[in-house]
Amino acid sequence: MTEARTLPQPAEAYAVCRGYLEQYPVVFNQPVSWGEMDAFGHVNNIVYFRYFESARIAYFQRIGFSDKINRSKIGPILAETKCRFRAALTFPDFITIGARVTDIQADRFLMQYAVASYCTGGIAAEGSGLVVSYNYETSTKAALPTKIAQNIRDLESP
Repeated sequence: MTEARTLPQPAEAYAVCRGYLEQYPVVFNQPVSWGEMDAFGHVNNIVYFRYFESARIAYFQRIGFSDKINRSKIGPILAETKCRFRAALTFPDFITIGARVTDIQADRFLMQYAVASYCTGGIAAEGSGLVVSYNYETSTKAALPTKIAQNIRDLESP
């Protein structure tokens, strides 16, 4: 039988995790839930994509892209995503998920994600997502709204 882990208070753990994500302008914290683990005793692979999704939506909120679709029918759509698993996450743990944009084009942008773990002492996973500007009324890609592109540049500026 394995010994139970003793964790610090959440604020202390999240401060440690945040240190691994200094280049990510959007971060959020959450504990690893028992129900996220699979039969092998670690967080199931699909859960990492949920972490990335939560980070992506938080980023969209910061740049005003989540509410844009309600007004103009132009919004984001995920074209592709991937993940590189670096260390297994297990319960209990505190994690911080970061999101940033590393490339902006006329109709799309590339997001990078990272999951920092208190218990592993570093980055547990890294991923990316290609987000395309999409017209939900005509079901076609659209030019990235100028204001959204500027909001990304502003958020990513040091």
